[in-house]
Amino acid sequence: MQRYDLTIKANTRPETLERILRVIRHRGFEVLNLQAVNSGEEIAIQLILQSQRDISLLTAQLEKLFDVLAVS
Repeated sequence: MQRYDLTIKANTRPETLERILRVIRHRGFEVLNLQAVNSGEEIAIQLILQSQRDISLLTAQLEKLFDVLAVS
């Protein structure tokens, strides 16, 4: 299993975090650590994930989400 650090910036909406976590789960990644900071209109999410899959499979899907502004 490989570990990955991921930072996501997204618009703050009630369903944003839930959608992001659903995509992570559906793509076969496990969340080891999650920190989220809400700064009003945007939310910054830092994740430590693990999976046998390549991280590019996940980032490509996260970038397609409507409220996601940046993935790094």
